[in-house]
Amino acid sequence: MSQQPLYIRMQIGDNVAIVVNDGGLHAGSQFADGLALLERVPQGHKVALTDIPSGSPVLRYGVSIGLAIQDIKAGAWVHEKLLAMPSARSLDELPICTVASPALAPLEGYSFEGYRNADGSVGTRNILAITTTVQCVAGVLELALKRIKAELLPLFPHVDDVVALEHGYGCGVAIDAPDAIIPIRTLRNISLNPNFGGEVMVVSLGCEKLQPERLLPPGSIAIADQRQEELDVVRLQDDAHIGFQSMLDSIMRSAERHLQRLNQRRRETVPASELVVGVQCGGSDAFSGVTANPAVGFCTDLLVRAGATVMFSEVTEVRDAVDQLTGRAATAELAEAIRREMAWYDAYLQRGSADRSANTTPGNKAGGLSNIVEKAMGSIVKSGTAPINGVLSPGERVQTKGLRGLVFAATPASDFICGTLQLAAGMNLHIFTTGRGTPYGLAACPVLKVATRNDLARRWHDLMDVNAGRIASGEASIEDIGWEMFRLLLDVASGRKKTWAEQWQLHNALVLFNPAPIT
Repeated sequence: MSQQPLYIRMQIGDNVAIVVNDGGLHAGSQFADGLALLERVPQGHKVALTDIPSGSPVLRYGVSIGLAIQDIKAGAWVHEKLLAMPSARSLDELPICTVASPALAPLEGYSFEGYRNADGSVGTRNILAITTTVQCVAGVLELALKRIKAELLPLFPHVDDVVALEHGYGCGVAIDAPDAIIPIRTLRNISLNPNFGGEVMVVSLGCEKLQPERLLPPGSIAIADQRQEELDVVRLQDDAHIGFQSMLDSIMRSAERHLQRLNQRRRETVPASELVVGVQCGGSDAFSGVTANPAVGFCTDLLVRAGATVMFSEVTEVRDAVDQLTGRAATAELAEAIRREMAWYDAYLQRGSADRSANTTPGNKAGGLSNIVEKAMGSIVKSGTAPINGVLSPGERVQTKGLRGLVFAATPASDFICGTLQLAAGMNLHIFTTGRGTPYGLAACPVLKVATRNDLARRWHDLMDVNAGRIASGEASIEDIGWEMFRLLLDVASGRKKTWAEQWQLHNALVLFNPAPIT
């Protein structure tokens, strides 16, 4: 990157810009337009382009990200301690379907090699998932999984992996409370994720509140024939289990039956429209909304043009741009659904005596993001420019609702909970952008990680799959990186390439979202 002092201003009317240079810039550094820094400004942090009087709005992305609490001189470092965060946008009188989204020409002729499933979905991987109904069985299943991978998996070369859908739910919970539907349908729909091939296997304790038949009631599993006439459950408390070893043997026998069927599957050419891609950001910095997320937004538009489904999420990270969402809704009914999801989450936070300001992390602030308003403006660009064609409540499934195109899947912003809910929604590929750096991964789905900065991409060269930092340094355009991601997604979906997280077998635990009481 050039050593010349550089800043990026997002819109003409902005009165702040972010410093581009690696390591930041020292006091006295002078930009090409003559602006000189009054103090050291770290990389990604904001510099005042003009004098900003106390009480005046600080503008980035063309919106107010806060009010100055004191006079700020041109060339000064503008950080969170100098800003009062504006109030959240009211959910009343929002614009409805007011944005005329640009016409996106169909993108034809793109395909990948995937696994067709009986329910009509398509997997990018061929994985045996073992569902658990309660945390009590996790230790037994962990030991069984080690044996399955060591003794059985090598016998079935066309199966990619075996994973345990382990979680902290199932008992000691208010299972009949209204909000309990969220973790229950989340776990049900994860079990039906396209990457699992319709082979549903369950390990249960026996006495838990979340009984297997409640988790996966009759008719919830689409199968190609009548092999699975009833749910395949290993109950550890069954009288047939005499000792610990017999429990492991039962899990092994059940797993082998499913592995045999999965091993018969082969990839076939399918259109790119069968992709269901979740987009998410974690460890965000000020470059997220300048490089990685705009490139993902361009890729999102390419995917939508190809007929694919793309989900963006993270309620608190789009709440301050809710007017943009309702304005882009394809119908008034979808705009109301967006408003309803935002209102539900506002009430959820209020019950916990929290507010949207709790979202921004110390790492976000160290990376130059002053508050959730600024973070939201950079986060929402991952959604591209297409109209919003569907809305999912937490735990709902894209395939069940027959959704295509751009979908808002309402989830918390927590990386792990968001990823878990997007898996439940039917995601078969994942894009994850990061500026501070995170080794995030999912065992059930390939995760393509995108670095916002050259420095991160260099240091984490064997963890980041795409370097969007080249946009800030002028080595590539947003369009260049967007196309690079699109083509890489097709290669990863086809199994021709693995993401770094897959190569290292890096993955995080599933975390169910449970707003219902714990008993």
